[in-house]
Amino acid sequence: MKLKMGNLSRFSPTAVLYAFCAFLAASLRSRAALQMEILALRHQLNVLQRSVKRPRLSAADRWLWVRLSRNWPGWRAAFKLLKPATVIGWHYKDFRLFWTWKCLHGRPGRPTVPLEVRQLIRRMSRENPLWGAPKIHGELLKLGFDISETSVSNIWYAAKGHRRNRGKRS
Repeated sequence: MKLKMGNLSRFSPTAVLYAFCAFLAASLRSRAALQMEILALRHQLNVLQRSVKRPRLSAADRWLWVRLSRNWPGWRAAFKLLKPATVIGWHYKDFRLFWTWKCLHGRPGRPTVPLEVRQLIRRMSRENPLWGAPKIHGELLKLGFDISETSVSNIWYAAKGHRRNRGKRS
């Protein structure tokens, strides 16, 4: 009598071994990692279901994958829609956009020296004509003012009425 294997003949020994190894690996991972992988795979299914031909990722999709890449070390293995380098590129782009926004909505460059400090530098240079910018800078540091020697020098030169030659020769 011939024994019918039915659907079992479809499974090759390598496929069974692969499935067993995957089962072992999944049983050793933490619950949080498994939940992240399930979230990632479900998200990819949703993207594929709503796309017609080519997967189209929205800004919210990109945001999700950037956050997953930061918080989950195994995100590369679960991400099958695009190359992992694409997600890293989105991360860099977000980083650039943040600093561009910060520069445009803030004050670019060094902060201005407060008027009180500028007046103090002028007064110190008037009352102590032998002091130079390094000495005034040292005294300001002792008083607790955090200012660079270059800024003190620029204000000191302006108080003396000198025009600084910044390396340009006529």
